[in-house]
Amino acid sequence: MAERFPLIVLEGGDGSGKTTLRKGLFRLIESLYGVTPLSILTTNFLDPDAAGDLVEGKYRPSEENRDRYLAALCADKRATVERLILPALPCRPVIADRWIVSELAFFAVKHAVPPERTYAALAPAVRVKADVMLLLETSAEAAVARAAGRADDAARPDWDTVPVQEHVRAVHREITARPEAFGLLGPLVRIDASADRPAVLAAAWDALRERRLLPALPFKETSR
Repeated sequence: MAERFPLIVLEGGDGSGKTTLRKGLFRLIESLYGVTPLSILTTNFLDPDAAGDLVEGKYRPSEENRDRYLAALCADKRATVERLILPALPCRPVIADRWIVSELAFFAVKHAVPPERTYAALAPAVRVKADVMLLLETSAEAAVARAAGRADDAARPDWDTVPVQEHVRAVHREITARPEAFGLLGPLVRIDASADRPAVLAAAWDALRERRLLPALPFKETSR
């Protein structure tokens, strides 16, 4: 175990089960170790000057707001690293529900920007390499079906479609095939997200345990 806790990144297409896995890891770590992880999202709205561009660029993407959106993402990630991640790692794990890969896929799909170009802009703001990236993989059809079942109309008609999600997965394959070009993503572990929830959680836990990213379980004396 290193001197600090790990930065655990969960990536995958929409509807792949990232939020469910994040909640499962959160509860498991908290109950076993008595340490409450810090959960972060791909955008955390910590820079008030960037908030408007973050919303517009994500939900109304256009050529006119593309560069403003990327600048806003950089500002938000820089603030997230400085104000949340770095202060937390000495005392608790950090679990990120999306972090870099999803941004690379968004710009590739929505703006035809090569992942290397988006990564070059984001890397100076991110700086911290993930200790592990858990990539949840499932078919685009299954993911879109899950997204359609979300509450509060969370599915997006311009994003949660089979052709778009297949494109997203193609970008994921392109990125993960060349890890040397995207060093901050961290070691990759692929997880079959079509399995049931306990199996997905077990696979993620095994990945953390095998890489010694968590301390030994605290010893508890039991009476005989």
